Amino acid sequence: MILIDNTCISDDIEDQLFVCNLDKCKGACCVEGDSGAPLDEDELAILDEIYPHVEPYLTQAGKDVIAKEGTYTKDWDGDYVTPIINGKECAYALYDGRGILKCGIEQAYNDGKIAYKKPISCHLYPIRVTKYEQYHALNYDRWEICSPACSFGQELGVPVYKFLKDPLIRAYGPKWYNQLTQEIEERKESRLREHEAGK
Repeated sequence: MILIDNTCISDDIEDQLFVCNLDKCKGACCVEGDSGAPLDEDELAILDEIYPHVEPYLTQAGKDVIAKEGTYTKDWDGDYVTPIINGKECAYALYDGRGILKCGIEQAYNDGKIAYKKPISCHLYPIRVTKYEQYHALNYDRWEICSPACSFGQELGVPVYKFLKDPLIRAYGPKWYNQLTQEIEERKESRLREHEAGK
């Protein structure tokens, strides 16, 4: 466990290897699960504001759900989430020519239409953040549909915290991320010294 400011980071974020492999998983995280993507309260007004620019990228089914439920909704726990279509894919998801699910919000961002990339919970995945009164707990979320990403991460040798550098900086800032990488490097060096001493 790593403690930085008001965050508690699980060791898995240092140890697990992970790189999304959309050719294998087809963007399954946009369709699997019991509800839409978790949303922070400060993202709700953003979704309302950007929706006119995002709407042209969406499927008709997605547009219909958003017209009925709004740009966001609540799940059974009372948490804000993105709407979903018939209990399946996110209303903001769309299929590309290869049958891969992508994010309509991110497509609008990539085209320079909006300055908001996508919900931070999506950007940070497979890290899930639980927010408590005094601190945030950052944990690695194990999900069977992401096994291709684990294999690809092992092949490339990329740990979760490096794969998610941009969203972690977006969420907590460059100073925080630099502290995280420094802490991890120091831990590695300490383990190496212990290993060498034990020979």
